[in-house]
Amino acid sequence: MSEPAAIERALLLCLDLQPVFLRAVADGPTILRRCEFAVAAAVGLEMPVAFTEQVPAKLGGTEPSLRALAPRAAVHAKATFSALARDSPTREHITAGRPTEHLILCGLETPVCVFQTAVDGLQAGLAVTVLSDCVAARRPGDAATCLAALARAGVHVLPAETVFYSILRDTSHPFFRAYTALVKSHA
Repeated sequence: MSEPAAIERALLLCLDLQPVFLRAVADGPTILRRCEFAVAAAVGLEMPVAFTEQVPAKLGGTEPSLRALAPRAAVHAKATFSALARDSPTREHITAGRPTEHLILCGLETPVCVFQTAVDGLQAGLAVTVLSDCVAARRPGDAATCLAALARAGVHVLPAETVFYSILRDTSHPFFRAYTALVKSHA
């Protein structure tokens, strides 16, 4: 992610950020706010964003505040836990059109959909980063165990600010001022 061109090959994939799940995880309002920050940063950097929704006909759609931040983002319904399961619309989205080489993940739930999507991303040959402050679980201990396992497997597990500052690289980036304002407003 250190090269500016890498933004063109990265995708922020927001997993199952549906109100029903946000209410079920530990500190759901904080996770929503951190995910809003990640989506706003990606949009400001002109990085593609996509959303998945776990069985939306039954469980509802993505939190409206997130969709409002990225109204042109693709939204993929899924019934599998991994967003990258064989024959999934998300996997097709990632492999079709412009190539995605780096998958940046935020969303729910860490020990299930985030974990399985990250593992499948690695198996598909993608670089994978999980935004550690933008994921959650019903049981935080389970999330910590899964994030440690993902790090051992080669997934980058980093806070959102770290990832997006790495993309900016320095204060001369055209999005720098807006980004620092975004950081302050989501502190």
